[in-house]
Amino acid sequence: MHRRSTAVGRGLLAAAAIALATGCTAQAVGAAGSATSPAAQEPAAAVSPVSPSPSPSSSSASPSASASSASPSASASPSQDGDGKPSASAAPAERVLMAKGTENEQVRELQARLRQLGYFHRSPTAFYGALTAEAVSAFQGKRGLPATGAVDEATWEALVAMTRKPTQNELRPPTTNELDAPDPRCMTGRVLCISKESRTLAWMIDGKVVSAMDVRFGSVNTPTREGTFKVDRKERTWTSTLYHSEMPYSMFFSRGQAVHYSSDFAARGYNGGSHGCVNVRDKARLAQVFEQVRVGDKVVVHW
Repeated sequence: MHRRSTAVGRGLLAAAAIALATGCTAQAVGAAGSATSPAAQEPAAAVSPVSPSPSPSSSSASPSASASSASPSASASPSQDGDGKPSASAAPAERVLMAKGTENEQVRELQARLRQLGYFHRSPTAFYGALTAEAVSAFQGKRGLPATGAVDEATWEALVAMTRKPTQNELRPPTTNELDAPDPRCMTGRVLCISKESRTLAWMIDGKVVSAMDVRFGSVNTPTREGTFKVDRKERTWTSTLYHSEMPYSMFFSRGQAVHYSSDFAARGYNGGSHGCVNVRDKARLAQVFEQVRVGDKVVVHW
């Protein structure tokens, strides 16, 4: 009898061991412009919901104990409803809809809605970058939501409830960047006053803004030169002799650098740059200014 008990004990130990063992033309600005999956940008804790313990062997664990533990425990078990069926003891994390790197039309709507509430101050671009993440974090913090900087379902529902559906002008406004204080050199005469700080061009006459529009500049390798210049020639239609790209409504001011319309800027926004020219995305507004500007008018490019 003693030998049989010893054999049984050894068998149980072996089974337990097995169970434990089986447990001037446009150019790209780098990789930031490529769209990526929102889930790939979000911390794992926000993507993978906490699951209750899979062990049904213990009946002593309460539902709250199961929900508070992120890892399986031998003493935790899923709670049961009145029919004896397992029920969720921990609410899964909200599904991430948008995060850094996402690029689509929902991001454009997100930016427009955030702008309605004063959290986003630039033109909607449809690209979810650092500025959008900062705006989302600020909104989340104000509403008592986890300030992750990524848009989950709860954040989106709260934002939609507080805003109205954006109009087409809000989604694709011709000019949205706010003008900064004009450089003193822009306060007299006829001037194309171009600010790298606010990324704007203001057509000014005797210190008054006649028209304004968003602009973008050259990349680090081909920067737009700063200083005081003059319009030395105008070309209603022009093709770059270096990069073979179209440059409608060109107003040249510095050795080949010009203010001109850019279809790439209109399509991709600030997810790109020029080879030194000042790109404008509002073709109609630039066309009006082009008719008013004269050869010899001043151009000021400043920070």
